[in-house]
Amino acid sequence: MTSSNPSATDPAPRPKRRTFSPEYKLRIVAEYDAAPEGEKGAVLRRERLYHSHVTEWRAARDAGALERLVDHRTSPARPKKSAAEAENEKLRRQVERLEKELARNKAALEVLGKASALLEMISESAD
Repeated sequence: MTSSNPSATDPAPRPKRRTFSPEYKLRIVAEYDAAPEGEKGAVLRRERLYHSHVTEWRAARDAGALERLVDHRTSPARPKKSAAEAENEKLRRQVERLEKELARNKAALEVLGKASALLEMISESAD
């Protein structure tokens, strides 16, 4: 079955990480509305959506408030780090890890010193 509408033949791709593009939202609302009553739940299950998603998106579409269809939870893409920046970040994390390890070792050394002093006191009193 072919459609004369080119956008119907090229559906918006399914999003990753539960962020939804406006095109995806409009496609799902149209698909949900066109589905027979018994198959509406199948659309929701397949797309892992809830009825409240479709209700909210339909209301925004019907009100002409398409800006509400833009998912504001998505953050802009972070610029790719250069090789030098990535290496600096790696070294910074390594320094932080070593500083934590040094602090743990200093604490263990203090405990060891106290234990050594205590052993000396015990051996002196035993003599």
